[in-house]
Amino acid sequence: MTQIQVSNVAVQFGATVLFRDITFTVASGERWGIIGRNGTGKTTLFRLLTGELQPTRGTIVRQSALRVALLDQHRDFGDAGTVWEVAAGGLAELLTLEQSLLEQAHALSTDASDEALNRYGRDLERFAREGGYDATSRIDAVLHGLGFEPQQARSTPVAQLSGGERGRLALARELVRGGEVLLLDEPTNHLDLETTRWLEQFLRESSMTVLLISHDRAFLQNVVDHVLHFEGETATPYAGSYTAFVTQRDEKRLTQQRVFDKQQRTIAHEQDYIARNIAGQNSRQAKGRRKRLSRLPRLSSPVADDDSMALRFDVAQRGGDRVAIADRATVSVTESGSSVRRVLVDAFTGSLRRGQVLGLVGPNGAGKSTLLKALVGHHPVESGALRLGSGIDVAYYRQDLSQVPLDKTLYETIAELRPAWERRLIQGHLGRFGFSGDEVQRRPETLSGGERARVALAMLMLSRSNLLILDEPTNHLDVESIEALEDALERYDGTVILVSHDRELLRGLTERLWVLHERHITEFDGGFAEWELVSAERERAAAVRASEEAALRRVHERQRLERTRRNESEKRSRTARDLTRELRRARRDVETVEKTIDELEAEIATVSAALEDPQLYTRATGATDAATLGGQLEHAKRRLDAALEQWSAATDEVEELNRELAASET
Repeated sequence: MTQIQVSNVAVQFGATVLFRDITFTVASGERWGIIGRNGTGKTTLFRLLTGELQPTRGTIVRQSALRVALLDQHRDFGDAGTVWEVAAGGLAELLTLEQSLLEQAHALSTDASDEALNRYGRDLERFAREGGYDATSRIDAVLHGLGFEPQQARSTPVAQLSGGERGRLALARELVRGGEVLLLDEPTNHLDLETTRWLEQFLRESSMTVLLISHDRAFLQNVVDHVLHFEGETATPYAGSYTAFVTQRDEKRLTQQRVFDKQQRTIAHEQDYIARNIAGQNSRQAKGRRKRLSRLPRLSSPVADDDSMALRFDVAQRGGDRVAIADRATVSVTESGSSVRRVLVDAFTGSLRRGQVLGLVGPNGAGKSTLLKALVGHHPVESGALRLGSGIDVAYYRQDLSQVPLDKTLYETIAELRPAWERRLIQGHLGRFGFSGDEVQRRPETLSGGERARVALAMLMLSRSNLLILDEPTNHLDVESIEALEDALERYDGTVILVSHDRELLRGLTERLWVLHERHITEFDGGFAEWELVSAERERAAAVRASEEAALRRVHERQRLERTRRNESEKRSRTARDLTRELRRARRDVETVEKTIDELEAEIATVSAALEDPQLYTRATGATDAATLGGQLEHAKRRLDAALEQWSAATDEVEELNRELAASET
């Protein structure tokens, strides 16, 4: 079923044409990747699809009453106070009911009267009847998948979140809210590798139609089944995965190039004939050909797949063989607004040798950026040693782009780095990064994130350092610029330390990994692609644990109610002996199953922790051991599912006996 139809759409601002002649159709359930260089109109297309902006020409037809949810770059959460309230979005009534249940459960410790118990039971049944468990489990699952602890999220103020956390929370809100069509603008920004994989699975399994703008090639390949490619003041739709798009695009460009070359040869031949005969005996024929040639529609040269940046990294001096050395180094930070010390890296010993490309990976907030700052001397080392080797000259690309001075024009920035250069050399260098003419007089505050990233790379290129430290260098770059960066790093003769969530970049470049996990760094002698293969079981462990959380929460809430009822029942005289005897037996059955559930919970937690420990995958038998643990995890999960079914039946029987006993006492 067609949900959105875009026909011959153009957007023009004054005399500037952003794009024209865009035509494509979106059907229910399709997943579109919107790609192209920065500034070509991808975000503007989203504004058209939501109705916020109207096209200059053409039409956009949406299915009647179509619900479109948009995740953009803004993070306005309204009056919501906690993380969970933001994620819950429009589920205010169920949220209020859940909060009431929590308060009632707390009050039962001091007031366990029949009235209080019955009210709690009625509200709990209503909560379940109205889909409360499904809604809250969905919210909890999304929050868990995006790196938030669901129970803690119920009390964590939004005001305490960092910029990256606010970005993840905005994504959680849109995933929970849903809609027939979901528009995502750079959804993987601020996501670590594990969270990005979770989002991929969520989108693949979702029934929503998805249109997403992204520069993450691995993410696009794993999610989309259609691509809309912006280039040359228009956009072309392609059916298939990202890899299929690349193949189709290259074939299209090759065909266009052949047709263009053929026309150019024809034009050259005609011009040669005209030049030779315009004043001779064949003047009449030459003039006729000249007239026809002037009317010939000229084909445009195909858009070349040139790098958006002419990027190259050189090395001025070789440097020592040992580039970075850590000797029982401990790095910590003091929590903002308090004196609480948090250890990020504990007693790390390791080294990096010249010429290697090292990937530093780990979850967001683990301390990767702080470790890099400590290595270059911008953050203190609490104990041990963390230093650069002799003869090492470092160039540091910071994630926040703070290396780009805000008080200078682009021209002044480059001139300061190369005071001996003439004006033409400075302008030529900036031109390699897309800044020409008067644009070299712009200041950084007027630049987009992608433009500032290109300035940072232009500065980095002039360093001629033998060590490049790159902290999330792809965050603001488009696909073409990322490929240019990847090519430049492949040709680089120095050493690279790379922090990135771009899996294609990590796969293509890294030779070693430092894996930061729960304050410890594990050295892995292999690239990121090898790490993905040997640690595949880690993803399954995380998925199993997340899938069981909602069901276990229901168990724990019913346990709390039944314990309270049992305590009160034991205080009263028992007149209905048979019912009481049956109730005791049913409760023993529940207790037996609950004990089994607790044991299986502990087993799953233990196996999951073992699978998540990076040290497992550095052993010679790591892959085999991980597969064995994965099998144990699946077996425990099946047993837990069966135990949960038994528990549900047993608690239903207890509820029924409780009702019968209460009726017999009246």
